[in-house]
Amino acid sequence: MRPRAGVRLVAGLAAAALFAGCWCTAEAGSSDGAAAGDGSGRPGLADPPALRFKTLTAAETGIDVQMRCGEIPSRQIIEVNGGGLGLIDYDNDGDLDLFVANGATIGEPENGPGCRLYENLGRLRFRDVTRHLGINVRRWAMGVAVGDYDGDGRDDLYLTCYGPNILLRNVGGRFQDVTKEAGVGDSRWGTSAAFGDIDGDGDLDLYVVNYLHFDLAHPPPRSRFKGVVVMAGPRGLTPEPDVLYENIGDGTFRDISAASACGAVQAAYGLSVVILDLDGDGRQDIFVGNDSMANFLFHNLGGARFEEIGRLSGVAANADGSEQATMGIGIADVDGNGSPDVFTTNFSGDTNTLQINLGENLFDDRTMQFGLGMVSRTFLGWSCGFYDFDLDGDEDLLAVNGHVYPEASMEAMDSPYQQPPLLFTRTGARFQRVTDPQVGAFLGEPHRDRAAVFGDLDGDGDIDVVVGELNGPVRVLRNDRSGGGEWLIIQLSDTRPAAGNHRGLGSRVEVTGGGVTRRRWIYGGGFQSASASYAHFGLPSGSGPFAVQIIWPDGFRQRLNNISGGQHLVVVRPHNPLSPPESR
Repeated sequence: MRPRAGVRLVAGLAAAALFAGCWCTAEAGSSDGAAAGDGSGRPGLADPPALRFKTLTAAETGIDVQMRCGEIPSRQIIEVNGGGLGLIDYDNDGDLDLFVANGATIGEPENGPGCRLYENLGRLRFRDVTRHLGINVRRWAMGVAVGDYDGDGRDDLYLTCYGPNILLRNVGGRFQDVTKEAGVGDSRWGTSAAFGDIDGDGDLDLYVVNYLHFDLAHPPPRSRFKGVVVMAGPRGLTPEPDVLYENIGDGTFRDISAASACGAVQAAYGLSVVILDLDGDGRQDIFVGNDSMANFLFHNLGGARFEEIGRLSGVAANADGSEQATMGIGIADVDGNGSPDVFTTNFSGDTNTLQINLGENLFDDRTMQFGLGMVSRTFLGWSCGFYDFDLDGDEDLLAVNGHVYPEASMEAMDSPYQQPPLLFTRTGARFQRVTDPQVGAFLGEPHRDRAAVFGDLDGDGDIDVVVGELNGPVRVLRNDRSGGGEWLIIQLSDTRPAAGNHRGLGSRVEVTGGGVTRRRWIYGGGFQSASASYAHFGLPSGSGPFAVQIIWPDGFRQRLNNISGGQHLVVVRPHNPLSPPESR
C-alpha cells in the first residue's frame, strides 16, 4: 500500500522501532454496559453535532453513469433489483475508488451500457478509467464483491449477473477476466456475493446468492397485488440454489455447496449475504437474506462444514414468525453487549427488522424497542448501513428505499413508488428518524434507490455515501457534519508471505476510551454491493487516548495503546508475534 497524506502506518513486531509504544501484551479495557449519561454509551455532549449531507452533481464528481436494469416502468421482476456498487482501492494509493455494476435490458441482455470503474482523484473528483483498465463487461450485471482472492495484495472484483458471473483479477494497471480459469462462472441469476475465509486456511472463499429462474424468451404472465395488476414474482416462480466456492489457493475455486452442507437447504429467493463471526467462536458464519422465504444462518462447524440454524436462532423470520423480503443487511453492536446484531430492510406494509444477538446463536427481534418498526411500514427498503455519521460516539443508520411496482401509490398500496431514504440518529437507547431538511435535501427527495455504499471518500474522517438509483444516476452524498468528536479509521494489512486475506476480512476491531469499548466488524457482503473494508469510529471529544484491539479471523489478538484520534491508521499484522494466536 502507498499511504496517502494523513494515513499512519503501524507495523508489527518485525519493525519494532516503528511499533514501540503501540504494542501491549495486556488486554485493552472493556465495558459491556453503557457509561453514565443518556443511556447511549457515550459521555454527554455540550453542543450536539450538526449532521449535514450535500448531494454532489455529476459535474462536481465526474461520476456521470446512468444505471441500467431493464426499462422504466419495470414490467418484469428481472428489471427490479438494479445494479450494485463497490468501493475498492484498486490502485493501492490509499483512497477509495468506485465500481458500478451496470445492467442491460430484456431486449439486449448481453449488450448493456457497461460496468464502470472510477478512479478517486481526491477532493471527491473521479475519472472513468474503465477502458484504460481493460474492463469490458456489458452483460446484465447485478452485484459486486471486493476481495483479494489470489493474495497478491491487490483487490479483485467478482460480479454477479443474469447469466454467467464474472471474476476480474487485478493484475496492477489492468483487470483480467479469469472466470473460466478460476471456475466461478455460475450461470444462474446471481444477486449478491461475499468473500470470506470460511475454512480458516487464510485465503478468501466466496459465497454467491442466486434468486430465481427467469426465462427472457418466456416471461411469466402478470399477477395481482392488493387488487392491482403488477409483474409476477417472486412467489410462483422457481428459486435457484446458492453456491459456496472454496479457494484452493492456486488461483482456482471448487464448488463445495454439497460437501459443506450449505447446499442441503431448500433453494430460496436469495437477495443478500454477509460473512462474519456472529457467535464469537473464531469461525466465519454466513447469513443469507431471502425474499419471502426463511433467511438462512449457516453456523460454521469448522473444516468447511456448516449447519443451517436460521429458525433455531430466530433470524429466519421476525417476531411474528413472518418470513420477510430481506433486501439490505446492516451489522452493528446496537445494545452494547459485544456481539454483532443484524438489521434487515423489508417490503412495504411490513417493517424493517432488528435482531439483537443474545449470544450462543440466539437472536431476539427488538425492532419496536429501538424505534425502527412502525416508521418503516410505508417504505420498501434496500441497502442500509450503521455508521457514526455525526461522530458523537454511537452509530446511526441509513437505509435507501423505492418500491418495486411502478403502480404503487399511497391510495393503491399504502406506499409510493419513489421514496426518500430513512436516516436515523441514535438518541439514548432508541433510534430517531431525521427529517430536518437542513440535514440534506436528499432526505425529502423520492427516488427508486437500490444500492448504497459507505466510506470516507474525501479523507476528512467522516463517512460519505454513494447511492445508485434504478435506471437513474449514481449520487454522492458528501458528509459535511459540523461539531462532534474525533474519528479513527482502522485499516488492516496482513503482509505475511502465506497470507491470502490481506485486508483482514472477518476481523473484529475494538476501540476503548473514556471507559467505553466500541466494536466494529470488517466483513464482506450486503445487498449487491461492497462498502469500504475498514473500521470507522466516531469518538467523543476528550475520551482519548485510545486502546485498540484487533481480533483477526484466525483468533490472533493484536493490541495497541496510546492511539490518538483524527487519523487513518493502517495496522500491519506482525510476521513474528511474541504470543501465539488465541486458541479457538
